[in-house]
Amino acid sequence: MNRYLIILMILGLMACGKPAAKNPESIKKEIQKTKQEIGKLEKKVKDLKLKLKANYPEEEKATLLVKTKTMKYETFEHSFIANGSIEAVREAMVGAELSGRLQTIHVKEGQRIQEGDLLVTLNSSIIENNLAEVRTSSKLARTVYEKRKRLWDKKIGSELEFLQAKNAKESLEDRERALEAQLEMTRIQTPIAGIIENIAVKKGAMALPGLNLLHIVDLRELYVNADISESYLGKIKPGDMVNITFPAYPDFEIKSKIHRIGNVINPENRTVEIQMKVKNQKEILKPNNLVVIKMVDFSTDQALLVPSIVIKKDMQGEYIYIATKEEDLWIAKKTYITAGLSEGNITMVKSGLSPDQKVIIQGYNLVKNNLAIKLDRP
Repeated sequence: MNRYLIILMILGLMACGKPAAKNPESIKKEIQKTKQEIGKLEKKVKDLKLKLKANYPEEEKATLLVKTKTMKYETFEHSFIANGSIEAVREAMVGAELSGRLQTIHVKEGQRIQEGDLLVTLNSSIIENNLAEVRTSSKLARTVYEKRKRLWDKKIGSELEFLQAKNAKESLEDRERALEAQLEMTRIQTPIAGIIENIAVKKGAMALPGLNLLHIVDLRELYVNADISESYLGKIKPGDMVNITFPAYPDFEIKSKIHRIGNVINPENRTVEIQMKVKNQKEILKPNNLVVIKMVDFSTDQALLVPSIVIKKDMQGEYIYIATKEEDLWIAKKTYITAGLSEGNITMVKSGLSPDQKVIIQGYNLVKNNLAIKLDRP
């Protein structure tokens, strides 16, 4: 029965049975008495509803059908993610150590090479001519030196002539070795094994010191780099396991350990770099591929978990509905909780719940506090 209708009936009966009150105190007493009567009537209505449900099961058709989850301790992990990219552990930008015209390019883009393979040959004719001339002079100088030495050993001739012959021989030998080193520099070899990614010059072009000629990359081992907020520094350490996924390869993921944590915080965004080293099976990953890194920063096996969507909020705080049994009926009860960390669509409840309580997980949007409900039993 409508609460206001009850109040009007009570006031009407009182008006018929008693004369009107003559002072404020008597009116206040009548108000207090009326409130007490209303409270008794509301309690009676509630009791009658419970009896109706208990004595007439067919009336249960009017109750709301809900589904519940019985609380028990479960394992829960919370993680955070960071975006990053891939870098080759070994790659090289190969250039010339001396100036010269490109005579031959021995490789092609995309070609797989081994350490020490010949990449480019520069025109070496001038160096070869100079070397031939120096070798001839060096041969003569050695002959002169050997003769002067034999004479000097017999104390024949002057010491000055012997020293001049020795100096000429050694100078030419040094010059010969320098030209041989220059000649070797005209044959540019790869410092690493890998794949020719790019050839930046063409045959006949001039090679200059500092000018990159070829880009070589080794895809067998890669670094995964990511920037994380400095707030996580106390929660991770080198050796912690992380999960790495790749937007370009949705069905592919790698688990790896943190190889290195940076020592300098970026003052612009308050992040620090972390780095993982991974094996690139079948070489499907490429440098600069985007990655998503997932790291666990909290774990427990004593968590009470509920779907995040069932948690509501009002002026007093966050709450959920649980199913409690009163006599032979199930009743929805509004229960305030303290929500903790969330992972996906699951939230850990820090307080307000205990094991064996039944949390309403379906029909939670339709129930109200103290509403009679019917449990959906599988």
